[in-house]
Amino acid sequence: MHKKSLLIIGYNWPEPATTAAGNRMMQLIHFFKERDYTITFASTATKGEHSSPLHELKIPEENILLNDSGFDDFVKNLNPTIVLFDRFLTEEQFGWRVAEFAPNALRILDTEDLHSLRVVRQELFRKQVVFAPEKWLVSDITKREIASIYRCDLSLIISSYEMELLSTFIKIDKQMLLHLPFQLEKTNREQTTKWPSFCDRKDFICIGNGKHAPNVDAVLWLKKEIWPLIRKQIPSANLHIYGNYMPQQVKEMHDPKTGFLIEGWAKCAHTVMKTHRVNLAPIRFGAGIKGKLIDAMQSGTPSVTTSIGAEGMHGSLPWNGHIAESAKEIADYAITLYRNEPEWSCAQQNGFTIIDTFYNKATLDKSFEETIEALQTKLEQHRTYNFIGAMLRHQSMASTKFLSKWIQEKNK
Repeated sequence: MHKKSLLIIGYNWPEPATTAAGNRMMQLIHFFKERDYTITFASTATKGEHSSPLHELKIPEENILLNDSGFDDFVKNLNPTIVLFDRFLTEEQFGWRVAEFAPNALRILDTEDLHSLRVVRQELFRKQVVFAPEKWLVSDITKREIASIYRCDLSLIISSYEMELLSTFIKIDKQMLLHLPFQLEKTNREQTTKWPSFCDRKDFICIGNGKHAPNVDAVLWLKKEIWPLIRKQIPSANLHIYGNYMPQQVKEMHDPKTGFLIEGWAKCAHTVMKTHRVNLAPIRFGAGIKGKLIDAMQSGTPSVTTSIGAEGMHGSLPWNGHIAESAKEIADYAITLYRNEPEWSCAQQNGFTIIDTFYNKATLDKSFEETIEALQTKLEQHRTYNFIGAMLRHQSMASTKFLSKWIQEKNK
């Protein structure tokens, strides 16, 4: 019997200690390892200093090249059962090669977040235009990402809001989508009683990777408008900002006199989160679900964020803190949480409930496993009924394929 094998084509090498996307990728890797898949991880990217040592998990690492026919032989010889594309950009580059040289492989797209939604929101934010789904629909990058979803057999969608957008606005068949947020262990409530209490914690925290534009914008907003309002009311408090790859403009904001402290990279987000009383995540654009807010819930730290920050994360359950849109509201809620122990404790419990309800690894793993098995038993039929996908493969495989072959020849 052909051993189950998985090829992951990574947009980046996973960095679970610095990015939510890296954490997500490691969760997927563990899911397939637990089910005895032989895994190969391939990427065109250069490794970073915090890249996960996949070889320790006995996962072969392959450097692949864009527009290179060497990949064709590689994927043909590997003959994987499943190919997982990390973000639509890798499917655009390698999807047609996988379809041609490993046609029986189940093609899964892990969107991470809807890249197009993040890009469109960022553009609109810069122009000070209010977001509406119609504005997202007309963007070229949206058409590219949706085409990629149609060309795959299954797309993993991390946010319930994004599931709604795809199934309601674009009317993608739900059989092609699976809502799969972070797969997390249930909260050990007995363990949480041993964590630092309200009185043991002090100061505010903000955490996020500096390569991610929404995080940098959040820090700028904190510095200019939000933090001065909080500091005025609580002069003894500090705000500790953690994150790798911070741009120079952020590093230069370090100012102990005003309690605005740029701390750099935190080896473990949970460790630093547990020592602080309130997490601030004033995110004004973005997509997906926010790893920093999950980290806060898992560390028992209430958060004040925006509706975009909390989007698609908690259903109708009460948030683990407060959701606000203006600098003044965010500051007011942060001050209240910081000073009010009963409210703080209630917010902490809300976070545990959200984790156990929406991110339950056992439930999510079962759903993912059943979806894969169902697709594998009727893959041909599934592809036949995905007429738009077949049409796009016919058209775009031709254009992407011949452009790629042209570049390949040119590179010779």
